[in-house]
Amino acid sequence: MRRNDVEKTPLTLLGLGAMGTALARAWLAAGHPLTVWNRDPARAAALAAEGATVAGSAAEAVAANTLVVVCLLDDASVGEVLAGTGLEGKDVVNLTTSTPAQARTRADRARERGARYLDGGIMAVPPMIGVPDAGGYVFYSGSRELFDRHREALRVPAGTTYVGADAGFAALYDVALLSAMYGMFAGAAHAFALIRKEDIDPGTLAPLLADWLVAMAPSVHQTAGHLRSGDYTEGVVSGLAMQVAGTPTFLLTAEQQGVSTELLSPYFALMRRRLSETGGGEEGLTGVIDLLTN
Repeated sequence: MRRNDVEKTPLTLLGLGAMGTALARAWLAAGHPLTVWNRDPARAAALAAEGATVAGSAAEAVAANTLVVVCLLDDASVGEVLAGTGLEGKDVVNLTTSTPAQARTRADRARERGARYLDGGIMAVPPMIGVPDAGGYVFYSGSRELFDRHREALRVPAGTTYVGADAGFAALYDVALLSAMYGMFAGAAHAFALIRKEDIDPGTLAPLLADWLVAMAPSVHQTAGHLRSGDYTEGVVSGLAMQVAGTPTFLLTAEQQGVSTELLSPYFALMRRRLSETGGGEEGLTGVIDLLTN
């Protein structure tokens, strides 16, 4: 064994889907001794050729190393796979997409079985894993001591961002960011639908749309400031009353272009409701958040 291998933390990886395989290759390339397991052993064949040790069962894989990383389909799969393993004294890092409540329950169960637990939310797609400048990173929450102990190994596949001792926070940050992403995708879909039947090349709209979304993105800082202070009017340029007054134009344009308004109408309805309930015409759009959380 090379000296470089001896110095690197050995670890076990359960789950070799697209993301799991990308994680495995990143750790192997960095010289970490790696034991892998997957329900379908065929997925492990290529990794074995690259230096991974393939375990015959999840229990065998868990027994091989103190650091155990889990990257499976869903929370139910995590429960099923870990059920027959010995977790006493293990450092479990769960990178499976889950809800905050599921992560907290998983942390409790790990502690009951004598393991330390860290939850993770991966903000990357497989091609970004192991690529230093790709921009991918992982939210981690749970045991700070565990995060600090394994930070060097965890940072190999992607950047690391610790978000708190509450095991559910990584999942919460993950879903919050992805929810915003899907909202952006929805707006972009509506924008492209508006020009779909016209003699307009979508390629001419795309850079304009991308630049506009980038220009609007910093508004999230104003929203955060409003939520902290409770003053929803601070720094507002386009008040709620003015924006509500403009919404019929968006809806009418969609109708005239033969485009459904189902992506816009719910948000516009919340804007109108906020205005009618509070009369806060001078505030921005932050008040919509209160309607969603009440």
